[in-house]
Amino acid sequence: MSTARTIIRGEGEGKRLWFAGGGVHVWKATAEETDGAFLLVEDRMTQGKTTPLHTHPNLDETLIVLEGEILVYAEGTEHRVGPRGVAVALRGDPHAFMVTSESALILFLQTPGSGEAFYTDASEPSTDETDAERPADLDLLRASAERHPDIIQILGPPPFEVAREDAATARS
Repeated sequence: MSTARTIIRGEGEGKRLWFAGGGVHVWKATAEETDGAFLLVEDRMTQGKTTPLHTHPNLDETLIVLEGEILVYAEGTEHRVGPRGVAVALRGDPHAFMVTSESALILFLQTPGSGEAFYTDASEPSTDETDAERPADLDLLRASAERHPDIIQILGPPPFEVAREDAATARS
């Protein structure tokens, strides 16, 4: 018997978590609610939030930019994606993204919805609006990824030229 049901959530509604990779997730549709078909999460982030180069071996990830701009690294190239833009990383494709605007709001859709354990394991409940500005906890992120290699595999540091230039400037 299917556990899927109709889901209707308004702005700000859904389970709210601070994610160790940076940003605040609001879960709009969970795997349980969709009978495992997908996971839909709203992610509010601030400028500079950057993911490591990673892959999802068993799921496809779609990023839909609602507000702001992100830089997506895919197929060895950097691509700017602004409002109403979309980036799709198919299972196994290495990718990363970085917020280039002051803030960004994206929806990420993962199909199937089998990736929840990684995100839950790398998150804490969030009740404070400033949680989106909290720094990433990359140790927690890596530890969760190591426990869930079927969901995510971290391949290396952020691949962005802009990030490398910023790091070099900070060391100077």
